[in-house]
Amino acid sequence: MTGQRIARPGGKVRAARLTDLAALGELSRLCQARNGETRSLGLPVSGPPIGMFNLFRLPLGAFRPNDLLFVHEDGGRLGGLIRVEREATRDEWTIVELDAIGASNAGDIRFRLLQHLMREGAKRAAARFHVACADDQGNVELFMQAGFARYGDEKVLFRKPSLALPDPWTPKRAAAAGIRSATPGDALALMRLWGAVTPQPVQRLEVVRLVDWERQGTHWRVPRSSLAPILRFAEVEAYVLERPGGGKDGTELAGVAQIGVAREDQPHYLKILARSDTDVAELVDFALGIIRARTKAGDHRHEHGVIAPVRTYESPIDRRLEDADFESVATVTLLMKETLVRVAEPALVPAGVR
Repeated sequence: MTGQRIARPGGKVRAARLTDLAALGELSRLCQARNGETRSLGLPVSGPPIGMFNLFRLPLGAFRPNDLLFVHEDGGRLGGLIRVEREATRDEWTIVELDAIGASNAGDIRFRLLQHLMREGAKRAAARFHVACADDQGNVELFMQAGFARYGDEKVLFRKPSLALPDPWTPKRAAAAGIRSATPGDALALMRLWGAVTPQPVQRLEVVRLVDWERQGTHWRVPRSSLAPILRFAEVEAYVLERPGGGKDGTELAGVAQIGVAREDQPHYLKILARSDTDVAELVDFALGIIRARTKAGDHRHEHGVIAPVRTYESPIDRRLEDADFESVATVTLLMKETLVRVAEPALVPAGVR
């Protein structure tokens, strides 16, 4: 590995320009095809009908003012790119694309792009870097070399567009099943639900706060998943499944469904979170009915199915999705790098007697 770093490719890393758009689009398309001369994150699958290039559109087409895109240029030719989404409400950066082309130096180009991003993050006080990638083409090793920690895996399931969606539920049927729209007032109950199903090490790494659950709508980023960036192109809704009796204090929830109905040429999004003793079959059917109702009401001439991420510790949700005709199409690795130094929070302690 050291020898490879000494034989670094020439060229330079710089911020992308609007004049790079055509070259970046072609570079992204080639890398998502995943041949022997390219390297990419491999998210979520390698080819049609759903590839990362299709999910996230052209690299510059999805840009917001606080996002970043850097390219590697050598002799006027672009050989690599790294694209980052920066969350508006938190100092957290998500790497959604890291591509390079060239059989002999693609790995070194990606290493230089990643190192440049780390330096840029240090200048801008980024708190955390997130990335999800396929565990091949040296992806995991590359990020771990840059100080990222591997903390989980996520299955990506897909429901083909050729399969008919179930009929939308009536309000009466939804109410009888305990399903209703989520509100900002559910933030505490949602955070408790997430805490009940998420292992403590993951909770400490992702640091989801109460205020994050209060921000619902298009910019809702929790629960975090490898496919959250596609929510930028979707109309996001959330529905909760109430727990019979409501637990000890009457506010406990059994589950939540986050739905992203696509506005662009991409799959719809479904994220289910539920307690292990909850059967989510009805919640899944309800959510698919919502997607059908929204797409029927809108102008959706191109249907591309429904995509759903499920973390390995969230089983048996994946089995309930498979019962609803979803198929597992990929498994991705979740990694994170934290740049802040953790310190002990102030706390009350017993007073001593002198």
